[in-house]
Amino acid sequence: MPEYTHTLFSAGCDAGVVSHCKKAAEVAARYRGGSVDPNLVYAGAMLHDIGRSRTHGIGHAGKGAKICRNLGFSEEIAEIVRRHTGAGLTEDESVLLGLPPISALPETLEEKIVAHTDNLVKGSREITIYQRMMLISDLPARSKRKIWRLSMEVELLAE
Repeated sequence: MPEYTHTLFSAGCDAGVVSHCKKAAEVAARYRGGSVDPNLVYAGAMLHDIGRSRTHGIGHAGKGAKICRNLGFSEEIAEIVRRHTGAGLTEDESVLLGLPPISALPETLEEKIVAHTDNLVKGSREITIYQRMMLISDLPARSKRKIWRLSMEVELLAE
């Protein structure tokens, strides 16, 4: 599989972001059930936080998708990057967060795997879904339910 470390550094990501993305790609490799494209999952996991080269705010996913498109990556990869935050954002949630009024809910298996994997990696350390749920205890119940449901769906794909 291609190495994306150089791409992340060239885009302006710091070593912490690169380390996080590498760990996310490692964890994501476990999810191979169904018709999952492992190369697409790897690329999406490696590039999911490329937007952190521009901002560490909630808008990093949208900025990252734009960067991926500008670098010539496929629309599938750009959409994985755009839809990876938490368990995705509805159009209403996006508006409330000051983002463009666009749904960013993961739809494909690959998008769901990367979003879930991002929830299982804090910094460059793997955590459990239970630990993630404790870390997001201040989020609205609806958001926590989405993250939990995504976890239950994706865990069915684990080897």
